[in-house]
Amino acid sequence: MKLAAAILIAGMILGTATSVADAKGCIKGAIVGGVAGHMAGHGKLGAVAGCVIGHHEANKKDKQQNSQQNSQQNAANSNKPN
Repeated sequence: MKLAAAILIAGMILGTATSVADAKGCIKGAIVGGVAGHMAGHGKLGAVAGCVIGHHEANKKDKQQNSQQNSQQNAANSNKPN
């Protein structure tokens, strides 16, 4: 019963927090988490956790790439003569 409630709550949170366009990293994470969770006897919970972690890691990677691009653009603009 507790597992069903946890899955339902996690699903509701994920359903409201992410859209189809923001599913980057979720599918890969859900697959890995589902397999790992299946081995431990909690496949659905592992898939939900994997989706959350995969989505978080994808966002973190995007932020790093954006900050690198911004710093490169700022460096290029500061080297231009006025």
